[in-house]
Amino acid sequence: MTLKKTICRHLKSIIRRILFSSYSPFRFRRLRGCEQTVNRYIKKILGGQPINYGAFLKQLPEPFRRLHKDLFATEKVQANQWLVRVLDDAAFAELQNVMEAPGSRVEAAKKGNSHRHGTDVSFLLVYRDGLESDRPYVVVIGSDSVDFGFQRARSVLVVENEQNFYHYRQMLNFASETLGRRLELPECDVVLGGGNRITRGAVLEWLKGYEDVFCAFDYDAGGLHMFSTIAASLHERAHFVQPANWQPWQSQFRKVPDSTERFIKAIALAENLGFVLLAEAFRTTGKFMEQELVLNE
Repeated sequence: MTLKKTICRHLKSIIRRILFSSYSPFRFRRLRGCEQTVNRYIKKILGGQPINYGAFLKQLPEPFRRLHKDLFATEKVQANQWLVRVLDDAAFAELQNVMEAPGSRVEAAKKGNSHRHGTDVSFLLVYRDGLESDRPYVVVIGSDSVDFGFQRARSVLVVENEQNFYHYRQMLNFASETLGRRLELPECDVVLGGGNRITRGAVLEWLKGYEDVFCAFDYDAGGLHMFSTIAASLHERAHFVQPANWQPWQSQFRKVPDSTERFIKAIALAENLGFVLLAEAFRTTGKFMEQELVLNE
């Protein structure tokens, strides 16, 4: 073996040890959802069945995809179908370990990304009637229990951002104007719902205890996605807080979308939800409106 090949092999060995180490900072930061797809491919590989190798590579975590030629040998048997032979048993075993769905947040953290598993508990901040200061109540929602220590109002206003939540009286006034009905604390609680916490399954179940759930979110792809998730669970109880006429508000559309894809997604979501005038406002301005600008009015 030439010196050049020996050095290359040695370097690849070092790289593999770094990338596949349990303590590697590069390790497999993948979103939840790809495990089932990759595991289906793994099952076929182990069973000697052909797979779409290109599609398989696209689903692999970056370290494995980068060194796939060292990990697998392929033989094309028909269009888009390859038989795959494992060259590195240790790395393949590590792939199986990584792609195994974690059973808890701690187990997910051990696999390199705690966000691959939801938390077992959620905390919600709530402003309600009878508070003696600006400190809100705390609701603790576990997998099989809820502790909130107060009697709920008939309806609830869910506010996405902390600044707006703190100025809950202004948000109640804004919601009242847009909805054409008066919302006040004795009849309407106010919940902080930012960070997508409000769309967790256990939280949605808790929200079903309200007759009406009014959602005051950012007017962008993220806010519309949150509302669509809530509406899919709560159905007619869910209401999106927005002006009936967007024309006077178009000057407040100031946030440039992060990407064309996000902008197109926002328009599609608005139209699918029946918010035609909001979709038109997106097209007219080419921008989104952040919720904090409601406080500027």
